[in-house]
Amino acid sequence: MSRARQPSPGADRRPAGSDRPSRRSLLTVAVAATVAGGAGPATADVTGGTGSSAAPARPVDHRSWTTYADWRTGTARGTRAVAGVRPGLVIGAPAGTTDYTDPHTGTTAAWEYATWTSPAHRPAVPSTEAIVSWNAHTPAGTWLQIELRGTYSDGTDTPWYVMGRWAAGDQDIRRTSVDDQSDGRSTVWTDTLALDDASTGLRLTSYRVRLTLYRRPGTKRTPTVWRVGAMGSDIPDRFTVSASVPGLARELSVPRYSQEIHLGQYPEYDNGGEAWCSPTSSQMVIEYWGGRLTPEQLAWVDPAYADPQVCHAARYTYDHQYAGCGNWPFNAAYAATFDDLRGVVTRLTSLTDLETLIAAGIPVMTSQSFLEEELTGAGYGTSGHLMTVIGFTAQGDVIANDPYSATNEAVRRVYPRREFENVWLRTKRHDASGKVVSGTGGVCYLYFPARLSAPRRRALAAVGVR
Repeated sequence: MSRARQPSPGADRRPAGSDRPSRRSLLTVAVAATVAGGAGPATADVTGGTGSSAAPARPVDHRSWTTYADWRTGTARGTRAVAGVRPGLVIGAPAGTTDYTDPHTGTTAAWEYATWTSPAHRPAVPSTEAIVSWNAHTPAGTWLQIELRGTYSDGTDTPWYVMGRWAAGDQDIRRTSVDDQSDGRSTVWTDTLALDDASTGLRLTSYRVRLTLYRRPGTKRTPTVWRVGAMGSDIPDRFTVSASVPGLARELSVPRYSQEIHLGQYPEYDNGGEAWCSPTSSQMVIEYWGGRLTPEQLAWVDPAYADPQVCHAARYTYDHQYAGCGNWPFNAAYAATFDDLRGVVTRLTSLTDLETLIAAGIPVMTSQSFLEEELTGAGYGTSGHLMTVIGFTAQGDVIANDPYSATNEAVRRVYPRREFENVWLRTKRHDASGKVVSGTGGVCYLYFPARLSAPRRRALAAVGVR
């Protein structure tokens, strides 16, 4: 028996040529019912170092606003910056009150609001895509809207695109992406702003981010935003990528969780565990960094279910418009709800980048799509799947915690370096019917402590994250 799985939203949602896919792509190859996986304990460090080949100019630019000085720039209407160990942005004196009708509940409520608009950022690479991510605390009775406005290379602007309406909980609003946003030259695909036809030479040459912080009228509660930023990129169309030279053998001890043991659990969150690759991967890395959920937080989960924290991650990453748990920024924002954790969405350019991060002890969640025969040892094909890279063998092959596994013990896999690098970094591929569709081009999630050691700070800076 085979089963279909819904992909993460970033996979195959942009047009290839003139063909524009539906908002939610389907599995390209049926997933095998039983997936063989290599079990065995994670090991300690073997060697260090990274490849010595010179890296090409990075086609990726990541800019985040995180410091007290950052929050004091831009334009504030009712927000104020707060200093401290973890500087942030809060509501000071609200700019006004507005009504919001939640499209997923039909409930209309009044909210006080305040806004902050970043200065214009000119990315080092004029971009064809942009993905926003944020880290925030939203106590009950508060939520956020995150928008992005780009400037095209011809000097005109995009609209203010809504990149997410988000709360850590799900009682005040339903966290949601917003469909049907386009100006005829660019379109928002769930969590990614993409130019409709990059072949015209049109690019995004700068952008601004706008935050709107909401709270119930008459209260003193406020969201606190610690980080907001965007990744702009111009990844060329390619079916294959150049091979990198192995330069590291190390394996991190990352918890292993299977999404498959959750089949049928809480189907209101995208059909249960069958589609939970993203929150399952997120939970592995959150726990690697010491993030733990309390018994009170998990009390809603059926006590008969193993690994209730995976069910919790699915619920609190769920995007009610996309109707799935794979919204990239929602996963990063969920990670940052844990004490002392930060999360960003970015792109890496090679396995050398991955080696740099693994050498510093930072696991990486990667998004890829492939036919079964394109990734030896997977035993399935997918149009979008998240897994966690935890290391490299002495031969340079990729060690991954792949949540599409029959058991927790089977989660650890070793994938051929060349095959993994290609299915992760390419931007074009052929699906099972031979049609040209898009690949994710190196997209990944990075979670890391709020207080970084110097080696980890250098590793993140080396891949453009500060």
